[in-house]
Amino acid sequence: MQLVRQKEETIMQAAYRAPGCGRWRGRTVLVTLLVAALGSGCAAGSGEPAKSSHGASAAGKPGQAAGAPRELKAADLDALYAPENVRRTQAVRAVAAKKWGLASTPLPAPRPPAVKPEISTREGFEVEGGEDLPPLFTTVPVDGKKVVFLTMDDGSEKDPELLRMMSELKIPYTAFLSDYVINDNYGYFTQMRDRGVAIQNHTLNHPYMPGLSYEEQKHEICGQQDLLEKNYGKRPTLFRPPYGDYNADTLRAAKECGIKAAPIWASEAYPDHMEWREWDRDMHPGDIILTHFRGRDEWKGSMPDMIRHVMKVVTDKGYAVGKLEDYV
Repeated sequence: MQLVRQKEETIMQAAYRAPGCGRWRGRTVLVTLLVAALGSGCAAGSGEPAKSSHGASAAGKPGQAAGAPRELKAADLDALYAPENVRRTQAVRAVAAKKWGLASTPLPAPRPPAVKPEISTREGFEVEGGEDLPPLFTTVPVDGKKVVFLTMDDGSEKDPELLRMMSELKIPYTAFLSDYVINDNYGYFTQMRDRGVAIQNHTLNHPYMPGLSYEEQKHEICGQQDLLEKNYGKRPTLFRPPYGDYNADTLRAAKECGIKAAPIWASEAYPDHMEWREWDRDMHPGDIILTHFRGRDEWKGSMPDMIRHVMKVVTDKGYAVGKLEDYV
């Protein structure tokens, strides 16, 4: 796992949507109907490339991406986290867990906070003059709740099984994308966005950022901001520096490009093992988990294999996976 040098983040937002359907299910929907929807995946559940045009809304509203996650209000959260809804969703997840070969059903995530927590740069990761720059952190303040956050980087592997698996299991994740590996199939990530996944920035070309000038770093970040907004209808607010390497210019450029925070990671998931940042080689409340869009040509397994492994670790340790953007 690439570590940052010293001194150089709701599952339930998607939990009540049938995979790929893009509409909320009411509180009176029967488990059997949800299971049927899970099996069919609705029209968008096939994993085939989407036929949308650069984030254009079905309603024709400029700048609003069709199927993009919407901001939830308190009343929405009250309904989503009502005990009967949680029970129904967990029943559906149990069916999906058996279908996809998980060792156990993923645990339900706690309700996200009404107000997002204040986040600061992790101690030892500061840059000179960085007080007003986007914070860089490996763990999100979650008030001790046993919730962690799954993030995926780059975008080279575009496995349709991953889309179906994550939708049916209702596991939230964030995609940090680099253009040089996604520009052969933007449509794959349109499907991902339409399933409730947040699309965030990982530069145009995945360079070693401290080796570039300020202007070159700004081009890498702002250029990717422009492309992601054009293709997916929303300008990212989160940025992850490639390899976790950065300097003061990186964060200054990120701020100039509209970035609000720079989450890195506390652990990294592979199909057959985990790598840990902390000395105790363990998971902690609010930890950010990194993995990558990779397949058998680079890994000892597929992306579904990786999900099976990381979810066993997360669930065995008593944690649920939450949605990073509900907290950051």
